[in-house]
Amino acid sequence: MARTPTALLSPADQERRRALQLMKGVALGALLFMAVVFVVAFAWQESVPALAYVRAAAEGGMVGALADWFAVTALFRHPLGIPIPHTAIIPTRKDEIGRTLGEFVETNFLEGSVVRAKLEGTPIAARLGEWLSVPVHAERVGAEASTMIAGVLTALSDDDVQEIIEDLAREHLIAPEWGPPLGGWLQRVIAAGAHHGAVDLAADNIATWLGNNRVAFDGLVSRRLPSWVPSIAQRLVDDTAYSEAVKFVAAVRADPRHPARRAIDGYLARLADGLQHDPATIGRLEDAKIGVFDSPRVRELAASAWNTAKSGLLTSLADPQSSLRVRIGQALIEIGERLTTDAALQHRVDEWVTQAAVFLVDRYRHDIASIITDTVERWDPAETTEKIELMVGRDLQYIRLNGTIVGALAGVAIFSIAHALIP
Repeated sequence: MARTPTALLSPADQERRRALQLMKGVALGALLFMAVVFVVAFAWQESVPALAYVRAAAEGGMVGALADWFAVTALFRHPLGIPIPHTAIIPTRKDEIGRTLGEFVETNFLEGSVVRAKLEGTPIAARLGEWLSVPVHAERVGAEASTMIAGVLTALSDDDVQEIIEDLAREHLIAPEWGPPLGGWLQRVIAAGAHHGAVDLAADNIATWLGNNRVAFDGLVSRRLPSWVPSIAQRLVDDTAYSEAVKFVAAVRADPRHPARRAIDGYLARLADGLQHDPATIGRLEDAKIGVFDSPRVRELAASAWNTAKSGLLTSLADPQSSLRVRIGQALIEIGERLTTDAALQHRVDEWVTQAAVFLVDRYRHDIASIITDTVERWDPAETTEKIELMVGRDLQYIRLNGTIVGALAGVAIFSIAHALIP
């Protein structure tokens, strides 16, 4: 099985590989030491009978070391390259291991009662509030949120957004009939007398305009008189028209029951009734509405408004000193302070987070656990084996070392018992 070049490993994996190679050397050294001891003891045991115990310990140590070497190696590859059954377990059963791991996580961790017990014992809102109350943290959250929003705005297609706005406008503004609702609203306004203020405002503005635009009446009527009428008479006619207009407006302003006001009330009442019940009036309003919204100029204004809003948002989001970013930071700090001090709010937030987490786990735990299964299935068997060996291989080499020591102890113990029972 090909190994990943050291240059392609992360610094942590490179360190794990060095530690693994060191422990492999130690375990192999222990085996070679036992072999040397066995050879020496076997050769001299006739001359020195006590070496028989040393030979037995060395024999047991070699057997234990070889057995544990085989067991550890069989996890990751075929020992000595021989395809012995039930060896190279991890590369050959990688997918099954991934499925088993996914099922284990799903059954023992992604379970509603487990998640609920953990979250109910954790003061989520209080901790979040304490963290957000720190201005540096609030600024960081605001910066990250601004980056995300800016990314979304940049990714959005202007044409698509304009189409969505147009579709929403057609669905909620153009398609519904305006006449009856508008007529009902106008009828309520008239019944409450709320329109009188608008009439007063209009009369005041007209009076102000008349006072500032006397010259606008010069020739307004006289230019329509015959040419033989004397100029003094023409000026008299214009002065009279201006004077009557000023008096008329003054009378309207002074008399709440002026005929002109009653005429306006009557007109508005008829308009309100027509908008609710007269098909012709309703039809004219609908035609005017469609004409306005279908106007190319209105579409251009909508597109321009979107582009302006988008550009302004992107500029404000990118500037840490902008009023928008400052307000976002202040709002986050205020939220953090409330979460820290408001017990009722803490309870609501904790309960909401717990309920949401339990719902997600109960509903999607299989999908979440399948991430493990699918990820393991996509891994290359050789790379998977190497990654796992780098993570746990060093500890497994201790098994080989312990096997050598335990085997030596077992060997000398067995030999001693046998020697005692069978002289």
